[in-house]
Amino acid sequence: MYRRLATLLLGRGVPRPRVAPTSLCAGSWGCSRWEEEKTNDGVKWRQLEHKGPYFVPLYEPLPDDVQFYYDGKPLKLSLATEEIATFYAKMLDHEYTTKEIFQNNFFNDWRKEMTPQEQEVIKQLDKCDFREIHKYFVDKNEARKALSKEEKQKLKEEADKIQEEYGYCILDGHREKIGNFKTEPPGLFRGRGDHPKMGMLKKRIMPEDVIINCSKDSKIPEPPAGHKWKEVRFDNTVTWLASWTENIQNSLKYIMLNPSSKLKGEKDWQKFEVARRLKDVVHKIRAQYQADWKSKEMKKRQRAVALYFIDKLALRAGNEKEEGETADTVGCCSLRVEHIKLHPRLDGQEHVVEFDFLGKDSIRYYNKVSVEKLVFKNLQLFMKNKDPGDDLFDRLNTTILNKHLQKLMNGLTAKVFRTYNASITLQEQLKALTNPEDNVAGKLLSYNRANRAVAILCNHQRSTPKTFEKSMQNLQTKIDAKKQQLEKAQEELEKAEDEFKDTKDAKAEANVQKKKKLLERLKEQLAKLNVQATDKEENKQIALGTSKLNYLDPRISIAWCKKFGVPIEKIYNKTQREKFAWAIDMTDEDFEF
Repeated sequence: MYRRLATLLLGRGVPRPRVAPTSLCAGSWGCSRWEEEKTNDGVKWRQLEHKGPYFVPLYEPLPDDVQFYYDGKPLKLSLATEEIATFYAKMLDHEYTTKEIFQNNFFNDWRKEMTPQEQEVIKQLDKCDFREIHKYFVDKNEARKALSKEEKQKLKEEADKIQEEYGYCILDGHREKIGNFKTEPPGLFRGRGDHPKMGMLKKRIMPEDVIINCSKDSKIPEPPAGHKWKEVRFDNTVTWLASWTENIQNSLKYIMLNPSSKLKGEKDWQKFEVARRLKDVVHKIRAQYQADWKSKEMKKRQRAVALYFIDKLALRAGNEKEEGETADTVGCCSLRVEHIKLHPRLDGQEHVVEFDFLGKDSIRYYNKVSVEKLVFKNLQLFMKNKDPGDDLFDRLNTTILNKHLQKLMNGLTAKVFRTYNASITLQEQLKALTNPEDNVAGKLLSYNRANRAVAILCNHQRSTPKTFEKSMQNLQTKIDAKKQQLEKAQEELEKAEDEFKDTKDAKAEANVQKKKKLLERLKEQLAKLNVQATDKEENKQIALGTSKLNYLDPRISIAWCKKFGVPIEKIYNKTQREKFAWAIDMTDEDFEF
């Protein structure tokens, strides 16, 4: 039953007898690398050698016949100004460029990079005409799509050559794949939701911005000619290979190992095992915070209500802003009075709390939830004599909360609750929604509905894709055509049956069977198309990927696939299967989170 993935993930290893799954080596893994010299001093590796990041190519100027216009007249731009103009031009057909905050941020940052002469001329965005530049890049993109098979193969070979040179490192004597070995290209910051910094200029990353991390005895990467690294470190207590600070949020960006690597796989497994351990004590924790709703200490009451929200609604803890973040985003512990409204009765329910705030990435969280009576009364107490801008939980922060959680269970944080509730929800929804008699398409619809329940719980939203309407129209066209084929096949079957009644010969009987099979095949195809349409419509504003890759124990999905005969590749693509290879190897159909 179990496949040996040692060669895929671990490079080499000796398969061991299968034992109780107390570690990643518990399956049929070739485990030599997992067992190599484990240390408790925080050391992640002994040897790390790599080539450093691959820097995106420098800007290539526009052809002379592609022009920018200001106030109806062509204007030749300096190289730096022109490059930034192309960032905006490429996005002309995107809704971002219709948003005032995006336009203002772009124009402010663009003007800072202009020459004094350009600043004297270019003073209003609405007088700028980027359409010719936009058309140039649209045409260039179409030309790329139209390349011959041989030309595409040549480009692939060039990309493979770069991957081979920069995409691998040596980690403790083993060749490991690197995840994101390229620096991010310059462009315009998009952000999620209504991010206040959308449209700002993401500057080009240069070698002078980059910190290299490797082992002292390794060959230190050479920076590009004429440049030098910001710093070279030899820190074996971290797993990143290179880092830099991006200019929008002033947050650190890292080059890390590929998700399929030993270190990443082990970290993933440990994360879900901690969440699984919560299952054994969660009832005790819930009983504790429910008792604390009546505590004489206001600090305990606030902590208990906040933990109830984190548990019941999968809210993030809060206080998680990155350095330099100016968006007014909050989590549970940083909620203000203005973020909730209390309704004794609403829509036929009692004790309703109405939440409305900006969460992570400026994604709006809006929800109306019926809560326990004691929670409702405590919220009334917490809000008493406070202004709208005052903290709801004024005696609580994430540090206090997580210290309390550590006492309840080793390794427990507010984030573990999110992982636990997401995984438990998926498992329960799959049990409730899956019909063993469905075909694969029907089972996948059930899976996506279960996944969507998790995404809604975690507030993983997205804007409706700009191609959605066209995609749905194309799908509806296919459905209509399939219905016509079905009607025609039904008519042909009836004719064949009439002919058989008249002739009673074997040829006519064979023709009837042939027409019946065609009819059944067309019915299955139509059903599959209808399932696709339903799935697409239901998921148009829900981002399923975030929860599937970060919060859901992959063993739940893999066990479901094995139990109901659904190919794993229908759930996880090739990259995701590599990321979760540890789970694919160790999981059978009776796994329970």
